[in-house]
This record gives sequence, structure tokens and C-alpha cells, in this order.
Amino acid sequence: MPINETLSQYSDYSYTTATAIYVLALMFTLFEQGFGAKGRLATERSKQRVRELVGAGGPSVTTVTPAEPPREVGRPERIGRMGAALLVLAALLHLAAIVLRGFAVHRAPWGNMYEYGMATTFIAVLTWIVILRKFPVRHLTGFLLTPVVILMFINGTMLYTTAAPVQPALQSYWLIIHVSAAIIGSGVFLVPGVASVLYLFRAAHDDNPAKFPKFGPKLPTADVLDRIAYRTTIFAFPVFTFGVLCGAVWAEAAWGRFWGWDPKETVAFVAWVVYAAYLHSRATAGWRGKRAAIINVVGFSATVFNLFFVNLVTSGLHSYAGG
Repeated sequence: MPINETLSQYSDYSYTTATAIYVLALMFTLFEQGFGAKGRLATERSKQRVRELVGAGGPSVTTVTPAEPPREVGRPERIGRMGAALLVLAALLHLAAIVLRGFAVHRAPWGNMYEYGMATTFIAVLTWIVILRKFPVRHLTGFLLTPVVILMFINGTMLYTTAAPVQPALQSYWLIIHVSAAIIGSGVFLVPGVASVLYLFRAAHDDNPAKFPKFGPKLPTADVLDRIAYRTTIFAFPVFTFGVLCGAVWAEAAWGRFWGWDPKETVAFVAWVVYAAYLHSRATAGWRGKRAAIINVVGFSATVFNLFFVNLVTSGLHSYAGG
């Protein structure tokens, strides 16, 4: 079927607009992160002061009920909420770009590196939106959006590919099964990577308050960051594993072997081993501190390296996917 150039153009417009709104949301959330912590710290000090007064109240303490100090919504928090709303708006435009691209090319919209990167960054943002409903970490949104915006900029400039049919090697139902699993796994893995990096900052500050004295206290507790990293990893790992196995089956059907140590295959395998080590160490050795976070950061680095750098620098059997 012929390519629908109109829908393809609308997809490009949606992608560009989504990227611009992500940048605006990034600025808003960084503002909340930078200037909103004072309000949060003041609230904690107020609560501590109430507890101290109640504890020192002597006999009258029995008649005193600790009241939650009133919490005013300051400008940084309002701007942070605006940033969260912009994040959702940009995600909807991002999804529209993917859907329109699919309708334009009459296939699954991840047949080249541009489309793959577009889908992967959307999954990362969608995962973070789900995290925001579970944990009070809205002020950390800027740290997730920073790699997302960078990847989307690289994707939209260096890896952009005009809408076209896929090459014959990709005209298979495995394109939907294998690549979609790889997209979901890689996209979700961006979230625990960011959480683990922030965990290392927070843990360093907890061990020595002189380290990162301004940045450390603004982060959530190390336990919260650790739980975010672990829960998202434990969701993404089986999906990523399924994608690797499906890729091996597709490789046997297309190239006559299950594994050929292609650069992208190799780095994907390295990432899989790292995340398997992370989950295994958590389950058996009880690693829940810096060592586990470092392993997760290594897996995050391998995922990002495989997502873009391998396709930009190296050449291999996956090169026909674009890049």
C-alpha cells in the first residue's frame, strides 16, 4: 500500500511538538526541584518542632493533640504541577506521533531506528507517569526527562527516517512480537537507571552529610528510590528476556542461526546479564544498597549504549533497521 504522506507529516509535527513540550515540562520540574525543597524542609522542621513541644509539655501533654501544620502550596509546587500536566500532554502527542506513523506506513511503527527510538522514549515517559501515581516523586521528573529529551533530539535529527515500507528482512510478524518486547523492556529500564543514579547521590549524602549538602536532602529517601528501581526492573526484565528469546527465534528463521554475536545482540546480552545479576543479588545475597544500585546503573548504561550508540557507530546484521 502507498505511504500516506499527510499522516506521516502530521506524525512528524506531533513528535516535534511533543519534544518541545517535554523541554518545557523539564524546565518546570527542575524549577520545582531547585526551589521547592525549602518548603518541604520547612514543613518537616515544623512537624519536628510540634513533636518537640508536645514531648516537653509535661502534664499538659495529655490534653494536646498534635496537629498537622498547615502546608501552603507555594509557587514552586504550582509550577511543578503545571510541569506534570505538560508531561501528560506531551505524552499524548508522543503517542499520537507513533499511531499516525503506523497508519501512514500501514505496519507496526517501529521498523527503523527513528521509529524504535520514538516508541522507546514514549514507554519511558509512560512508566514514569505510572510511578508518579504510586510515589511522591513529581519533583524528580526533570531527571527522567533529561535523558528522554536528549534521546528524542538525537532520534529526531541524526536518526530521522522518512516514512517508507520496511525492507524484506523485516516483513515478518516477528517485527511486532520481538521489537515491541525490546521497546517495552528498554523503555522501562530507563526509569530504574535514573532512580539508581539518584539513589547513589542520596546514599552518599546519608553516609556523609557534607557530601551534596544542597542536592542530597532534596531527594526522596534512599528506600523510596531503591523500591522504584527494583519494582520497575522486576517488571521490565521478563519482557526484555522474552524479546531476546524471540529475537533468537527470528534470527534462526531469517539467517539460519540463533545467535551470531552481532554488535546489537552482544550488547543486549551484556545488558541482560547485568540485570539478571542485579535481580539475583537482590534475591539471594540481599543486596539493597550501593552495590545493587551500581549494578543497575551499569545495566542502564548498557541499555542506552545499545539503544543509540551501537547503531550510530557500528555496523552489523541489524544495520538495515536504520542508523
